[in-house]
Amino acid sequence: MRKSGKSGKSGESRRSSEGRESREAGESRESRESGEGGEGGEGVSAPRARRRGRPPRDRSAPPAPSTPDRILTEATDLFARHGADGVSMRDIAARVGIDVSSVHHHFPSKASLYDACFARVFELEQATLTPPVRAFLAAVRSDPPGDVVGAMHALVDAFVDFLDEHPQTTFLWLRRWLDPSLHLSLDEAYSLPIYGEIECALLEAATRGLVVEPTPHITVRSLVWAAHGHVTALSALNGLKGPNGPNGPNGHGGDAVIGDRERREFRAYAHRFVDRLYTTPGAGASDGQ
Repeated sequence: MRKSGKSGKSGESRRSSEGRESREAGESRESRESGEGGEGGEGVSAPRARRRGRPPRDRSAPPAPSTPDRILTEATDLFARHGADGVSMRDIAARVGIDVSSVHHHFPSKASLYDACFARVFELEQATLTPPVRAFLAAVRSDPPGDVVGAMHALVDAFVDFLDEHPQTTFLWLRRWLDPSLHLSLDEAYSLPIYGEIECALLEAATRGLVVEPTPHITVRSLVWAAHGHVTALSALNGLKGPNGPNGPNGHGGDAVIGDRERREFRAYAHRFVDRLYTTPGAGASDGQ
């Protein structure tokens, strides 16, 4: 019987303890609900404390470049400085700050990466030149014809602006052209399509009697080489040892006054070149050119 009494007391103690815990849990829940309701029971939730961890991402900031983009950027600069034979995949990996196996993951071979650099430059150049080429064709095909010579001047400005903003384009191509027999597929894929389109536009203008142009391919080639020579001259003036060196056109060193004068003088030359070719004698040349 004593044993049974002790068991009864133990049960009562356990039930009493469970009841006390239940009341405390209820009071705690009511306290939380009261706090969430705020004063006057208006139901305004109290601000939650932010959990520790990464800070919230700034969605207004531009996204960081992807690994393939970083590889292409650094590879383009290195190829422009040293040529395809002067750069290894390990050199590119070191510039990007990744393992060489990561470079091979995105670009299986140096040849594929070299091609991708030209493809990227071509995409930028095509996006820049397509609108003025179309404007030139619109001037040629309109009835009556538009300002064909003015449209040609706009095309020249667009090309010169592009090379000034992307000087690595010049050095990438100059390195490739050091041996004309190598990498001919690059010309066919990333050079001739743009310049061929301009040649066809000039030939159509000549066929319609709007300009005198017996050799459009020579004209386009002359302007292209002159513009690349302009970028090279800027590099020499600024003591450049690569397209994006600290003293180059994209850097902060060099003589800005001399560089600005070179840019003005070359642009004036390019416009005089167009005027001499296409402006009818006695007609007004482009103003200030």
